[in-house]
Amino acid sequence: MSSPVTRRTFVGSAIAASGVFTIVPRHVLGGTGHVAPSDKITLAHIGMGTQGFRELGGLLADPAIQIVAVCDPNTDSNDYVEWGKHGIRNQIRGLLGNSAWRENESGCPGGREVGRQVVDAYYAKQRSGENFKACAAYADFRELLEKEQDLDAVKVMTPDHLHAAVSIAAMKKGKHVLMHKPVANRLVEGRRVVETARETKVATHLLAYGSGGGNGLIAERIKQGVIGPLREVHNWTNRPVWPQYTEIPKDTPPIPQGLDWDLWLGPATERAYHPHYTHTVFRGWYDFGGGSMADMGIYSLWPVFTALELGVPLSAEAWATHTCVIEDHISRTVVNDFAFPTACAIRLQFAARASMPALDLFWYDGGMKPRLPREIEAHQVEMAREGILFVGDNGAILAGFHGQDPQLFAQDNKEPLWKDGVPAPTAGPRRAESGQRHNPWLDAVQGGEPSPGSFPNAASITDAVNLGTVALRAGRKVLFDSENLKIANHPPANKYLTREYRPGWEL
Repeated sequence: MSSPVTRRTFVGSAIAASGVFTIVPRHVLGGTGHVAPSDKITLAHIGMGTQGFRELGGLLADPAIQIVAVCDPNTDSNDYVEWGKHGIRNQIRGLLGNSAWRENESGCPGGREVGRQVVDAYYAKQRSGENFKACAAYADFRELLEKEQDLDAVKVMTPDHLHAAVSIAAMKKGKHVLMHKPVANRLVEGRRVVETARETKVATHLLAYGSGGGNGLIAERIKQGVIGPLREVHNWTNRPVWPQYTEIPKDTPPIPQGLDWDLWLGPATERAYHPHYTHTVFRGWYDFGGGSMADMGIYSLWPVFTALELGVPLSAEAWATHTCVIEDHISRTVVNDFAFPTACAIRLQFAARASMPALDLFWYDGGMKPRLPREIEAHQVEMAREGILFVGDNGAILAGFHGQDPQLFAQDNKEPLWKDGVPAPTAGPRRAESGQRHNPWLDAVQGGEPSPGSFPNAASITDAVNLGTVALRAGRKVLFDSENLKIANHPPANKYLTREYRPGWEL
């Protein structure tokens, strides 16, 4: 007996047969900006926390997308973390069209039921002429993928440790994937995500793409010889901007009502619930996050990797802060293999490429910054809290974190790198006129070229970020054998390339 034909399988069959005949989409017949409900990309939004709601409005407003399901192990609570009082609540109020929503609650809202309410209310108000079924809500992404048969794509907005599990499961179901950075917080998992994207050939996109375009333009200028052969790149951030815990919680508060702690843990090893793990602070734990470099370095450095054709690092080493405790009148250093340090510096070494020498890339966070070359110090330059520095044999370029306002220091002179203003990129995110970061991916989903922000294009930067974490945890320089996927000089560090999986969560 043949399986039922859904809108999704029909569209897929039509695309496959496009060499024989052409189907004119309804949105073409309906005019610019109109997409008929049957032609919309059906999307499941997985992860309904702070960042999920910050970005939800852009997806809801896109006429090419219909959110049909939301997913989060948390039902509904007001204990999320934000960077401005009531910022998330005010955004939700705007989407709901209700300025009094939760006026008597002081916390930051989130959870799948809040997501469902927002999606349904927005569509009812903004698309009242279209016949939409109610948005579904799930605690478990695996159940969502089984039950939502007529689904085209997912957006992954979960904590980092679930990125690989969710995206691989979705891609194996034939779903297109839009993901917040990073691809994964383990090197081996990142490789598997990229391999799955290549095998399934679905449209994928990492939302960090395009944000550091200025750095890519600087790198192209460097290739023209403006500072001679490039030797070093230094990139620093003000992250972390969340509490960086230096001890594993010892108390065991009750699991909040409505939170499925088992689902939140996902593949991570068993432990008691604690609020120091969840919501925004997950980034600071090796098991759950990718640290500051995964949070911000992918934005700033990905264009540099692309322009300079940087492959997988040959090695990584790291220097980190530590903490001490006094027990029985004795002070000792805490052995920390559970959380990222308060501040660190990471050095990644790359092999020479055609016409370009070997390169050292340095990352700094927690207030750490590089020493400026003497030719820059001579101009009494004050370093910003975030920035990037390119050092060559014949000069240096100092710029903002994303490449803003680059200054060229060469032959004892200081001058703007772009004397006539910053030039427009020769290539960049398509659909730029709408300002949506997901547009290159949407083009690919609708049959266009693969997104330049696809998972395979993020393979090298993903390896680099995760190898830096391996060096932090190993406490020594590690030499990476990329072909055999192992640490060549220190076998104990190989365990940091992957994770210990809970039963049933193995990839």
